[in-house]
Amino acid sequence: MTKDSEPAVSVMVVDDHPIWRDGVARDLAEHGFDVRATAPDGEAAVRIARAVRPDVVLMDLNLGETSGVDATREITGILPATKVLVLSASGEHSDVLEAVKAGASGYLVKSASAHELVDAVRRTAAGDPVFTAGLAGLVLGEYRRMADTPADGSPPPPRLTERETDVLRLVAKGLTARQIAEKLVLSHRTVENHVQSTLRKLQLHNRVELARYAIEHGLDGE
Repeated sequence: MTKDSEPAVSVMVVDDHPIWRDGVARDLAEHGFDVRATAPDGEAAVRIARAVRPDVVLMDLNLGETSGVDATREITGILPATKVLVLSASGEHSDVLEAVKAGASGYLVKSASAHELVDAVRRTAAGDPVFTAGLAGLVLGEYRRMADTPADGSPPPPRLTERETDVLRLVAKGLTARQIAEKLVLSHRTVENHVQSTLRKLQLHNRVELARYAIEHGLDGE
């Protein structure tokens, strides 16, 4: 349990290098995370995640026969409450976009410091999209490009309240829930309630998808 008597964030570490995998698991455990399992490949990751249901899966991409992208897609499909944070040696734009399209909530390169990793896992568990510097702009840029060709015949979007729209606009700008709370002079809990209500109305799963929705509907400007 944490000092606030809340359950520790549960994590699973997936990487095909045992020394790296065990080192990351040990570091996270030392920082108070509940490391429920580790996995050496994508196939095992899916099987074990289904059993232990972690809050966050820390996912490498290069895993052999079942890639990290495939494993991410399967895990987020069967466990919508579980968030996937990619931790990869690759910073290639194509890898980042594939991972996000597969359902990853964030993407961190392995050159990140231990402090950055711990912070990223905590923020991912809280529902924030987390990216290594420079990669968030890439993802939002791709969403803008995709927004240029909207699907025909789509139903009208659900009606959001004015406050939900305000929160959605700030989510698209990359602000955290606490930053949004300060900007709108609301409590952190109220912001989270608005975010969850908007997710339900729009039938979306996370803040990355919310940001995409906001961009597609022109809500990411001033």
